[in-house]
Amino acid sequence: MNIQSPPDAPGAVVSEVRDQATLVAAEGVGMSFLGRQILSGVDLTVNRGEIVTLIGLNGSGKSTLARILLGLLQPEAGRVWRAAHLRHGYVPQEIKIDPAMPLTLRRFLTLGGRAAEAELVTTLEEVGLPDRLGAQVASFSGGELHRAMLARALLRKPDFLVLDEPMSGVDVAGQGQLYGLIENVRDRYNCGVLLISHDLHVVMAATDRVICLNHHICCTGRPDAVVGDPEFRALFGAAVADRLALYHHHHDHDHDAHGDVIPLQDGHCGHNHGADDHGADDHGGHDHSGNGHD
Repeated sequence: MNIQSPPDAPGAVVSEVRDQATLVAAEGVGMSFLGRQILSGVDLTVNRGEIVTLIGLNGSGKSTLARILLGLLQPEAGRVWRAAHLRHGYVPQEIKIDPAMPLTLRRFLTLGGRAAEAELVTTLEEVGLPDRLGAQVASFSGGELHRAMLARALLRKPDFLVLDEPMSGVDVAGQGQLYGLIENVRDRYNCGVLLISHDLHVVMAATDRVICLNHHICCTGRPDAVVGDPEFRALFGAAVADRLALYHHHHDHDHDAHGDVIPLQDGHCGHNHGADDHGADDHGGHDHSGNGHD
């Protein structure tokens, strides 16, 4: 795969032939806003057919990194490679739909482009919204709206699909269904998927790699399947349980009150990621209130 680039410059892409599977790669990416460091020294690669889950608290830089990878933002430092002729699909965290504005699903899917009727029908069946072309988008539930946005992204036949907080506002049963849908999409299109989540513990079981971000890469690894708890399986069913997994953090550093990195000699995780404690102190006192750039 030919990776094309503008000239050597911060945030530029350098022409080079990389691994044939590489869709997008970041090297030493940095970004700041109003004097606040949003990203620092971030390295990340997404390959074809791979599902990468990017986790971190609100304000940790996840969405900023996604927009850089998509080419919507140019970083201040580092480089980004993208495969030549890369088609990407982007499902944002949320969109605002004016309930007073008539907007059918058909119109929503074809804003800015055209699609054949058969293609619309097939795509909606794929995402679990059959026979809804004439429905008003403003009447959709949170889960239905996520599916509609996914359908719109799939109409682009993406090589690289970015899903920003697709599980926001979706219950556990719905999460299992959406994770199954995302896995099917990956298999059908053989695309690379970057899935963004603020849940530090529960991730998609089919994830190939989990990356914990707190302005820089804190740790990476694979999730453990949530299949052994009989009460969980009894409550939500085997289909849901088999699609969820736990991620165990293995940080080799902590942060001081100023956010500076403090290496840990024993290599153990120095952060508190307790399931009931997701406050700013989880990452050394950083402000993750949502006021920063996520």
